[in-house]
Amino acid sequence: MDLSGIYPALTTPFDADGKFSAADFRHNLHRYNQTDLAGYVVLGSTGESVLLSSKEMEAILAAAMESAAPEKRMLAGTGAESTAETIARTKRAAELGYQAALIKTPYYYKPVYKPEVYLTHYRAVADASPIPVLLYSVPQFTGVTLETPEIVALAEHPNIVGMKDSSGVVQRIVEVVAGAPSAFQMLTGSASVIMPALSAGAVGAILALASAFPEKCVAVHQLYRQKMYEQARELQGKLALASKRVVSECGIAGVKFVMDLRGYRGGVPRAPLLPLSDHAKAAITKIAASLEPSAARA
Repeated sequence: MDLSGIYPALTTPFDADGKFSAADFRHNLHRYNQTDLAGYVVLGSTGESVLLSSKEMEAILAAAMESAAPEKRMLAGTGAESTAETIARTKRAAELGYQAALIKTPYYYKPVYKPEVYLTHYRAVADASPIPVLLYSVPQFTGVTLETPEIVALAEHPNIVGMKDSSGVVQRIVEVVAGAPSAFQMLTGSASVIMPALSAGAVGAILALASAFPEKCVAVHQLYRQKMYEQARELQGKLALASKRVVSECGIAGVKFVMDLRGYRGGVPRAPLLPLSDHAKAAITKIAASLEPSAARA
């Protein structure tokens, strides 16, 4: 499975009553279908997956499959705290037609989650999964990190085909690419380091920022592949600033607000997450305008 390219971590739009808005979700997918995004990641961290009910997750997975263009690769976030629930979610995603499962690290009992826990967990899921598995390390949310030795060990499993590393640590990508089988594919989860990650051997990225600026994120990847390094570096610098101010500092509320500015249906996050303050909105509007002068409410 070729995972190269840029994938947005899709957001989950809610209506005025706080329910999942399938119409707004389809609107976003229709626009994304017109871009060169490689595919979509559904029910990732940016999709507020930990704040959704199982019924909502099912509806979102189905809506994405119905709305995505046929050529887009479909990745489902299926990680849960228990191995059994992770396997069940992964099998359901496979039934719906997803091509791979993105599985975050369990984290709740972190004091006893030693490397052998993750090795056992991921191997059990990969053994049972009908579709390829991607590891997902997102320490800023979980407080735990998949380190190079366990990543390289898990990469030996024939059904574990890659990883999304959201740590932003490029050295880890270098180490994994050097130590894992050549078929194992690394994807960065940080728009701040797309170009450095590609230089280190990553094949692409899964990005929250790509939900608002898909063309810009794709452009960095394409410019690098075309060896247009100066142009890629210039755009990477702009994306790094936007990623810091929008994603790192303002989180999902920031991503959704920028989506609104660009004509997508972002809306507000689900409680207990809070909407942006007017001050934050003004700051993000300036950042968006510097990256995309045409960014305005559509």
